[in-house]
Amino acid sequence: MISMDKFLVTGFSGFVCKHFLDYLEDNKIPAQVIGIDIHAPSFNIENFKYIKCDFQKLDLLNKAEVEKVVSEFKPNYVLHLASYSSVAFSWEKPVESFTNNTNIFLNLIETIRSLKLNCRILSIGSSEEYGNVNAVDLPLKETQVLKPISPYAVARVSQEMLSKIYADSYEMDIIMTRSFNHIGTHQKDFFVIPSFAKQLINLKKTNSEIKELTTGDTSIVRDFVDVRDVVKAYYLLFKKGKKGEIYNICSGKGISLNEIISIIASILNISIIQKINPQLVRPNDNQIIIGSNEKIKTETGWSNAISIEQSLKDILEFYK
Repeated sequence: MISMDKFLVTGFSGFVCKHFLDYLEDNKIPAQVIGIDIHAPSFNIENFKYIKCDFQKLDLLNKAEVEKVVSEFKPNYVLHLASYSSVAFSWEKPVESFTNNTNIFLNLIETIRSLKLNCRILSIGSSEEYGNVNAVDLPLKETQVLKPISPYAVARVSQEMLSKIYADSYEMDIIMTRSFNHIGTHQKDFFVIPSFAKQLINLKKTNSEIKELTTGDTSIVRDFVDVRDVVKAYYLLFKKGKKGEIYNICSGKGISLNEIISIIASILNISIIQKINPQLVRPNDNQIIIGSNEKIKTETGWSNAISIEQSLKDILEFYK
C-alpha cells in the first residue's frame, strides 16, 4: 500500500489552496487532504488521481470543532492559509481583522499542542510585516527589523511571534513564512492585480476612444511572485525547511503597479489613461517592498520559475 502524507489545510477555499492541490496532483504526490474553511470551495475536489480530498465547513474560532477534526485526522502537515488577507479590510475593520487572524491560529496550534500530535505546521505570514523600509535595506532579509504599519501586518507579526514561542518553548515543529504578494488565476478580484486585469479586459471591449482606468496609488513597488511558485515553496518547506525558522517567499525583484498596468495594456494592445480614486489610497502604505529569497533557495533548493509577464498573461486568459 502506498503511504500517503496527510495534509490539513485551513483557508481551504482560497486560491492558494487550489494551486497547492494542483501541485500535489501534477507532481503525482500521493496525499490525503482535509480542508477546513468558513466557505465551501468553488473548485472541484473529487477529480484527483493522486489525492484523496475532503472538506469540512467550520470556523476556526470554534475550538471544539477544530479539536474534533484535528484529533480524528491526525495530520502529518498543517498548512495554515486561513486569514482575512486584505490589508484594505484591516483598515475598514481593524478589530475583526486582528482578533480573527490571531485567534484562529492560536486555536489551531493550541489544539495540536494539547493533543501532542507530531506534525509540521507552516505558519503563513506576509511581507507586510516589514513595513516601510529604507532603500539601503533592500532586498529585505529575514533578519530585518519588523515595522508593521497596518492592522493586518500587526496581526501577522503576532502570529509569527506566537509561532516562535510555541516552537521554542513547547518544541513544536513550526516553520514560518513571510510570503510576498502572490498572484495567479482564481484570486478574488478585490486584490489589485485581478482588479486591474478585469477592468482592462472590460475597457478593451468598450468602443469609447478614451479608456480610463480607476486606481489607487500606482507608484508603489512590490515583489510579485506567481502562486504556482509559492505552493512549490510551501511543499519544499514541509520537506526540507528547518523547524523554528522564517523564510521569505519572493521573486527578489520589484515592479511598480504602473509597470504592471503597462504590461497588461500592452498584452491587450490598448492605450489607457489612469484616474486616481482617493478612496482607493490606503492611509499608510509601504512604498517599496523587495525581498531576498537567498535563504529558501539555499536551504530547500527552491527557485521561482514563472516570470511576471507569464503570470499576467495567464491571469488575463483566466478572466477572458
